[in-house]
Amino acid sequence: MGTTKVLKVNSALPEPEKIAEAARIVRQGGLVVFPTETVYGIAADSNNPKAMDRLRAVKKRTDGKLFSILVAQRGIIENYSTYTHPNLYKVIDKYWPGPLTVIVPARHEGETIGIRMPDHTVALRLVEESGCTIAAPSANLEGKKPPNNCHEALEDLDGLVDLALDGGPVDFGISSTILDFTQTHPTVTRDGVITQPDVDRTINKKCVLFVCTGNSCRSVMAEYLLKAKLIAREDVEVHSAGTSVYFKSAASQETIAVLRERGINAAAHISRPLGSIMLKKSDLIFAMTRAHRAQILERVPSVEKRVYLLKEFGNTQRGYEADLDVPDPIGQPHAAYQECLLTIDEAIEKIERLL
Repeated sequence: MGTTKVLKVNSALPEPEKIAEAARIVRQGGLVVFPTETVYGIAADSNNPKAMDRLRAVKKRTDGKLFSILVAQRGIIENYSTYTHPNLYKVIDKYWPGPLTVIVPARHEGETIGIRMPDHTVALRLVEESGCTIAAPSANLEGKKPPNNCHEALEDLDGLVDLALDGGPVDFGISSTILDFTQTHPTVTRDGVITQPDVDRTINKKCVLFVCTGNSCRSVMAEYLLKAKLIAREDVEVHSAGTSVYFKSAASQETIAVLRERGINAAAHISRPLGSIMLKKSDLIFAMTRAHRAQILERVPSVEKRVYLLKEFGNTQRGYEADLDVPDPIGQPHAAYQECLLTIDEAIEKIERLL
C-alpha cells in the first residue's frame, strides 16, 4: 500500500490547478479527502459503481447505509428530488451553504437522498470542477470520530485514498445536522450546529412575496406597507422582487416619497431579481398583474396554488372587478403613485387580516 499524495490548498482562494487535479481523480473513479466547514470528507463519483464499492470498503460501511451528496447551488436540489414543500426551501434558503444535510424523497420512487451544500470554498470548487454527482461521507472509518484536519483524516486513510487536499483545520469540528423531510414533521435526526428549535422557527414563519416588474414601485409599496402593519409580528417574513431586475437599484424617488407620506421609510430598499428559491419558499405570492402571474408560473409551475393577483384582495366597490391588474405608475405624476399606493393598501389590509 502506497502513501496518499497531499496537496496543501488555500481554503479562502484555492489554487485552480490543485482543485483541477482533485476533480480529475474523482471523475476517473478515485477518492479524494477534502475539507468542509464541518469535518473532512471523502469525495467519490456517486454514479461510478467501482468508485462507490471502493468508498464503502474504505469506510467499512454496511451496504444498506446510503451516502449523502454535495451540491454547489441551492437550486440544483430539484435535479435529485421531487419534493416541493415550502418548508424545504425556507430551510435551505436560510442555512445553505452551511452545516445542514436534508433527507428528501429521491426522484426514484420509494428512495430517499441526503443532500448538502457546504459552506467551504474548497468543497464548492471541487463539486463544480468535478462535473459529476459527488458522494461525500466524513473521512473516517465507520464508528470513529470524524476528522477536524487532514492529518487526522489520514491516520486511518493514508494509502487508501488517492489524494488529500489539506485546507487546514475546519470551522466547526462536528458533522452537519441531518434534517429528515420524509417524516410527518421535518425532524433533526443527527444533532449538529443547527438544532430542532432553529428549524422549527424557520419553517413556522409564513413567507409572503410581492412581485412586479422592476421591484422599484408597486411591489415595494406592498412590501413596506405590509411590514409596517406587521411590525410586532415575528412569525411573518415579507419580501418583494421583480421579474425583470438585471441590476440592483433603489426604489423610485416617487415610491419613496409616497411611502414617506405614510411615515414609512423605504430609502434603503434595493431591488431583487425574482428567483426560483424565493418563489418555492413563499406561502403566499401576490402578483401585480396577470402577466406577472404568468411569468411566475412559467418559471415555477408548482407554486400555482399559492399565487394570487394582489387586486383580488382589493375593494371591488371601487370597480376593480373589471381589471385585476395594478397599473404601473412609473414615469407618471405624483398623484398616480398616490392612487397606486391607495389601491395596494386596500389589498394589504385584507391580507393582514388573513395572516
